[in-house]
Amino acid sequence: MKHDMVMPKMGESITEGTIIRWLKQVGDAVEKDEIILEISTDKVDSEIPTPIAGTIAEFLAKEGDTVEVGNVIARIESEGKAAAEPTPVKPSKAESQQISEPEPVKQPEPEPAKPAPVPSQPAPEPAGDSTRFYSPVVLNIARTEGVSTQELDQIQGSGVGGRVTKKDVLQHLETRTTTGISAGQPPAAKPAPAAQGKPAVAIGTGQDGIEVIPMDHIRKKIAEHMVHTVHTSPHVGLFIEVDMTNVVTIRERNKNTFKKNEGLNLTFMPFISDAVIRTLKEFPYVNASIDSENIVLKRFINLGIAVATEQGLIVPVIKNADNLNITGLARSINDLAVRARDRKLKPDEVSGGTFSISNFGVYGTSIGFPLINQPQVAILGVGALEKRAVVMNDAIAIRPMMNISVTFDHRLIDGALGAQFLQRVAENLKNYDPDMTL
Repeated sequence: MKHDMVMPKMGESITEGTIIRWLKQVGDAVEKDEIILEISTDKVDSEIPTPIAGTIAEFLAKEGDTVEVGNVIARIESEGKAAAEPTPVKPSKAESQQISEPEPVKQPEPEPAKPAPVPSQPAPEPAGDSTRFYSPVVLNIARTEGVSTQELDQIQGSGVGGRVTKKDVLQHLETRTTTGISAGQPPAAKPAPAAQGKPAVAIGTGQDGIEVIPMDHIRKKIAEHMVHTVHTSPHVGLFIEVDMTNVVTIRERNKNTFKKNEGLNLTFMPFISDAVIRTLKEFPYVNASIDSENIVLKRFINLGIAVATEQGLIVPVIKNADNLNITGLARSINDLAVRARDRKLKPDEVSGGTFSISNFGVYGTSIGFPLINQPQVAILGVGALEKRAVVMNDAIAIRPMMNISVTFDHRLIDGALGAQFLQRVAENLKNYDPDMTL
């Protein structure tokens, strides 16, 4: 029997989703919970699994379509009935692995494979171990396209720290097919279209060396949000230097035990988050928002932590962060960051924030002024932790120092309030008890 697959409800406030890309084609067999498509909402992009095992019978929505929650987007024929029907001619591996343009039409007949020249170099060995990190999305594409670990290791990554992104893999597939170099499939096979929904290659290259690359969906959303915040809020930025000696002492003494007990690395972000939360309780206007000519005070703190992913910047939110201690904050920060990079966040987990933190210091930047995350009225920037020579009691000493900044909306927060808030955050960080045990 045929099963209707509907657009899932991704959050309380989400009423529709846009299909970015189908990862399968009509006629493909799928396992239960196998990722079949990528969708985007106004909050986050997500990978969607199949509800049952079977064979894809038809697509009722194509890439780029925006579909209301609950509407049918595909039909899957269950294994039981599929076994009773005549077995269709199985297409070649190269053809079955193509990512085709899904349309609500009949399944196309597979074309006979054209003779292909024998590759000049042997097919790569099956995937093996690698010391390099690959995201689940990259590994899924590699498995689908028959890319070995050895071949992945040769791809130059464009992500953070040289990490291989989905775009890098798709570009590699495009290049290797064009040049006749394949891995596990004949060179005559058509490449997976890199420009389906999220173009990964230039759509126009002139002789002057200029490339035109369309923005993908997430980059468009980031661009819209950044333009909106600049047009909405008059931004003001301040920064202050913080002595992190006590925090460094606490971390060094507790990090091994913390790792053993929690299975997490103890970073500085839980301490920074805790200091911010305590300060927001003293300065509630910094935790507010503006509604027309009204000030909306929040008696709770939903803390957003900016995370850089392969797809772009995303700000998952720790709800009711003021109820958590440093250990609880560490767990939440790690969980949200991991799921943000693996595209496992729900839309409700990236909405409802009342204040945000952006840690650009992980890339070695000392000072920065991030843009406000609307509809919030302020954001804290965290610089790199560095040992510096400072004057203490008329003597020069070496201390672990860090710059933090605050960017605020001058419609609500004046310079005095912004400076007092930032100074108190610095004091809270400086005055942690060095004998604290986590």
